[in-house]
Amino acid sequence: MEGNISLVLTLSAIIAFSPFLAKIFKLPTTPVEIVLGSTLAYMGFLHNHKLFELVAEFGFLYLMFIAGTEINIKKILKIDKSLLRSALIYLLLLYLLSFISTFYLGLSNVFIVILPLISVGLIATLKKEYGKETSWLPLAMIVGSVGEIVSIAILTVASEAFDTGFGYELLKAIFTLSFFLIIITLLFYALKVLFWWYPEIAPLLMPHADNKDQDFRLSMAILFSFLGLMMYLNLELAFGAFIAGMFIPTFFEHKYELPKKLESYGFGFLVPIFFVHVGSSFKLSALQVDGLISTALLVTVLMIGIRLISAVVFVKATSLKDSALLALSHSMPLTLLIAIATLAYHQHTIDKFHYYAFILASLFEVIIVMLAIKLIIYPPVALLKKMKKEP
Repeated sequence: MEGNISLVLTLSAIIAFSPFLAKIFKLPTTPVEIVLGSTLAYMGFLHNHKLFELVAEFGFLYLMFIAGTEINIKKILKIDKSLLRSALIYLLLLYLLSFISTFYLGLSNVFIVILPLISVGLIATLKKEYGKETSWLPLAMIVGSVGEIVSIAILTVASEAFDTGFGYELLKAIFTLSFFLIIITLLFYALKVLFWWYPEIAPLLMPHADNKDQDFRLSMAILFSFLGLMMYLNLELAFGAFIAGMFIPTFFEHKYELPKKLESYGFGFLVPIFFVHVGSSFKLSALQVDGLISTALLVTVLMIGIRLISAVVFVKATSLKDSALLALSHSMPLTLLIAIATLAYHQHTIDKFHYYAFILASLFEVIIVMLAIKLIIYPPVALLKKMKKEP
């Protein structure tokens, strides 16, 4: 009983105070939550509990749902063809370099899937800090959105491969996934036509003047409907949550504030618990394990390196500096890296050593990339001038 009270109070303290610590250390809140989770678990304030694990698991699914709300399918389809072609070449190079690196260094096959992962989650953090001063962030967000869709799809297939191996069951899962994507595509075009012919449907489902939180209720209904469908098809739930999120900005553009509302709820409660749980699963004593830190640094260098090389395809459209910044912004797939590492570990595809290495690498990436971007945008002299101006 006392342990459960300690767990609840500790979670409350982390949720309340991690933003303050993040502000002090000039970092996103997520790595701070992971570090606090690991530290306080080591000190005995956090422990495994079924409810803790359940809320953390739903927090992860909600996180994928929020990631989906960053992507408007209609805008993706309107991307300039030359830009889309460059984005696809960029992604192809990422996976090619990932395969070569994995094969050359004799790493586990799971590295082929992990090294090219892209997530737009932390790009939004960069947008808050640098958005008004940069021209590369919009491009990074567009390319990142395409990359995240590819990453989530590959994550789903990889999850099945981890679970069933490479055989009939995997082919069956790929066929089911393909069937699901065809149905979703048909549904998208059907809804697009329906909402075009009857534009009053969208505000009817989500009224402008909404004093009953109807927009939030419908969003949750869409999320749970997709989760139920994925459970029925025996596909990865995270993919369903991500697709559900994409439907919000695509068909309810008049509720432009809704993604922020959903994000506030998630990052104010559910998502932090997921990251704290991830941190609590990382044992600080593992830092003494021989080769762990060097392996995490290797993962970090590889993930950043293959992006810097692949981003050369954007040099003609932007500049070498902007291409490098775009590559760096894609080098922090914190959520997806932890997600696939967790899936692989639970399905015994990787051991605990590599699970810890991937979590540690995700933290290294955030710290190194955030610092590198700041140094590129604000060289040391300019940075000192900026710091003097800040109160």
